[in-house]
Amino acid sequence: MRNRGGGGGMAAALVLLPVLAYLVCPSVAAGPRQRKGSADLGGERVLQVGMTLVPGAEAKGAVCLDGSPPAYHLDRGFGTGARNWLLQFEGGGWCNDVASCLLRSTTGHGSSRLMRKVEYFSGILSDDPSHNPDFYNWNRVKLRYCDGASFGGDSSYINDTMLLHFRGQRIWEAIILDLLPKGLDIAQKALLSGCSAGGLATFLHCDDFRRLLPESATVKCLSDAGFFLDVADIVGNYTMRSFFDSVVALQVSPLLLSYGLSNDSFALMQLHDPSVFPACRCLGKYNETLTQTALALAATPNSSITFLYPRMPISVGIGVAANKIQRHAILIRSLFCMVCYRNQMLVALRSSGDMGRGLYINSCFAHCQSELQDTWFAPDSPRIHNKTIAQTIGDWYFERGNASEIDGAYPCDHTCHNAIPLEQELV
Repeated sequence: MRNRGGGGGMAAALVLLPVLAYLVCPSVAAGPRQRKGSADLGGERVLQVGMTLVPGAEAKGAVCLDGSPPAYHLDRGFGTGARNWLLQFEGGGWCNDVASCLLRSTTGHGSSRLMRKVEYFSGILSDDPSHNPDFYNWNRVKLRYCDGASFGGDSSYINDTMLLHFRGQRIWEAIILDLLPKGLDIAQKALLSGCSAGGLATFLHCDDFRRLLPESATVKCLSDAGFFLDVADIVGNYTMRSFFDSVVALQVSPLLLSYGLSNDSFALMQLHDPSVFPACRCLGKYNETLTQTALALAATPNSSITFLYPRMPISVGIGVAANKIQRHAILIRSLFCMVCYRNQMLVALRSSGDMGRGLYINSCFAHCQSELQDTWFAPDSPRIHNKTIAQTIGDWYFERGNASEIDGAYPCDHTCHNAIPLEQELV
């Protein structure tokens, strides 16, 4: 059994550190509008866009985990947005060992053969000016995610019974090369965005995206829930650190070796200075000194949407409780820890400098808020200082005003659309 490295852009060498940073900026072009239809969801019309398989990608080794070609969905811009582009990385977690990647290869997150052939475009991808006032008439592209490492690896795994392709970097390059002659190469404005694993991909590829577009283009990047802190969870484990370490070892390390580098070249720098990351006392044995991995910051202007309270640490603690009393106790401990986590994240974000970054940080139990119409721009969307996510991102991109919005600690924000109400966690 062995891992095999491969070629790829240097950007991949910076991929998948256990902690991430903010968002960045870019621009693009267009052609005749290509509609695929619409559907009625909840009483509202939502655009449906068909899939495009990248031609010639397989010959370049740009393939999904199972060897199928990569894919994207494109809805053409029109009018004043005909030469502007918005590219959205699909999210969907990661796989960090052969077993999880093999399982993933049998799903739509590992094979284009199993993907939905039509995608709904809502939120930041909507073509309705009343739902997406700043980007509705841009060329909007959804990049499908099928490599398991945020479009970042370039290696493979083979034994006597299986072959897995870890070619996220090549997939990114193949999609961009296919879009450039479709108008991306003459872009005037561009925005590279993504959520969760796609938000991480935004950080990884933002500067590369900037380099590929005209110097005159306005290029920025947006990461929605793509900032992951290297901190202990409520049971004291550094879950994110160990998880991302294994992703890098499986999918990215062979690429580093092809450049004569090693994992040690990208070792995490732990910061234990309490003046920078003050001690977080959750309760009892869960007292921890907060640590943080040094952020690998992109040079291109960027912005970030994030939520302050991750669901995973709560689920880990509550899931191991034997009875309801224990679950209540762990929930209370979780709330204390989440306040600490909130403070730690704010310190990490603020310590990273300006560089044209924007922030929209709310305290909602939610994920991928830019992709859903209800949370992106609607009458009852979450708001900070009466500004929706869409309004803040528009102000940041077009430099219309303040683009740094941070709300109070939970449960102060009553505009949230909480994905999992706390009372459900106690059932």
